[in-house]
Amino acid sequence: MTPEEHTALVLRAKAELRKRLRGLRQTTPAAALAQRSVRIVERLRALAALVNARHVALFFPIEERHEVDLRALDADLRARGVGVAYPSVDDATREMTFRLAELAELEDDALGFRGAPRRAPEPAALDAIVVPALALDESGRRLGYGAGFYDRALPRFSPAKKIGVAYDFQLLAEVPVTERDVAMDVVVTDARALSSSRNDV
Repeated sequence: MTPEEHTALVLRAKAELRKRLRGLRQTTPAAALAQRSVRIVERLRALAALVNARHVALFFPIEERHEVDLRALDADLRARGVGVAYPSVDDATREMTFRLAELAELEDDALGFRGAPRRAPEPAALDAIVVPALALDESGRRLGYGAGFYDRALPRFSPAKKIGVAYDFQLLAEVPVTERDVAMDVVVTDARALSSSRNDV
């Protein structure tokens, strides 16, 4: 199999997984997912990467996609004086960065998410970035929506700790990836928190 054929195979596998996992998440009752989000936030609160952080990037949940809800974590971090940033995509370059913003300042983006306004300042550095996922595995491999915004942005914010979050039913034995995909350092679900070396954290 040539490298091109292998890449094509992986992309087909990822597309099929996205379809299946989106359907599974959409058919799970919202109340059940809200309870799972509470447990995810509890596990995130206990992570050393967040306990010791000065600046953290979160994401606002796309509710119609039943994403993990981190709004309670936003409040906790701000109460401790932590700067909280949210994604912001440049219309011209299609590059994503993270900008410091209050929840009330977030704006609807044409891409379908609520993000920081482009006038908001970027933090000088980020200590941790919490990343949404359609699927994760214990090695930190992540399946996103396919646009590649996080995969392109995350390397620019090294050495920020990359924390992938998902409901536990989205944790797979193995997530197919290409060389462009960026792995998470930590995986957090409502049932567990794992480092990418497969050790509990």
